[in-house]
Amino acid sequence: MGVRRFRLFLLFLTCAGLPPSSPDPDDESCLTRLSESLQDPNHNLQNWTTSTFKTPCSGFTSYLQGATCNNGRIYKLSLTNLSLKGSISPFLSNCTNLQALDLSSNALTGTIPADLQYLVNLAVLNLSSNRLAGEIPPQLAFCAYLNVIDLHENLLTGQIPQQLGLLVRLSDLDVSRNRLSGPIPASLGNRSGNLPRFNASSYEGNKDLYGYPLPPMKSKGLSVMAIVGIGLGSGFLSLVLSFTAVCLWLRVSEQKMAVEEGKITQLTPDY
Repeated sequence: MGVRRFRLFLLFLTCAGLPPSSPDPDDESCLTRLSESLQDPNHNLQNWTTSTFKTPCSGFTSYLQGATCNNGRIYKLSLTNLSLKGSISPFLSNCTNLQALDLSSNALTGTIPADLQYLVNLAVLNLSSNRLAGEIPPQLAFCAYLNVIDLHENLLTGQIPQQLGLLVRLSDLDVSRNRLSGPIPASLGNRSGNLPRFNASSYEGNKDLYGYPLPPMKSKGLSVMAIVGIGLGSGFLSLVLSFTAVCLWLRVSEQKMAVEEGKITQLTPDY
């Protein structure tokens, strides 16, 4: 027992003597560029300064609002509901240890950077309730650890990338209330085996989106008014043609009667 305690004591001294983790230059670049791309009209990010970006973490301690640290690196960014404007910097990809990114409930515009694919440790991506436009980048499929993709209530267009179906860890997907179109990829809409399935609420609010679990594509048939109009038009045309035919028949009949009367007159002797 005494030997075991002695070994634990040596281990404690070794750990206590380790120098604190040094700041990562990639994190500094990531935070600096993100700050430049954002607008903070309510001044919620007062400690987002150049000096703080140089040393945002000390072990598990964060000196930056909205940031969570792990071993001296930024591992979570949560800047939700801060009335932020601007765009999402593609240099967020420099925060290579990032596992959760939440920029929801702001007023961000622009597109979702394809460079987010380099956040290979990313497990949670929440960009919901903004004004992001453009297409969902298929490169997100390279973030193999993604569990959550929440993009609801934006202005996203185009189709849902089929590549997202390759994310076998994906358990929460929400792209509702956008402007997406086309078919829901079968790899997402009809998952099999132990893969989590997503119901219609994940896709609703996109009027041109179709396929399971939403209804199939609507047939581009004629509207009710168009059908009624065609019916009335064809009925009127039939009436005109019928009336014309009757008039022609009466005229021909009159001509025949006139000819017959002429023949009879010629055969009748004069007295």
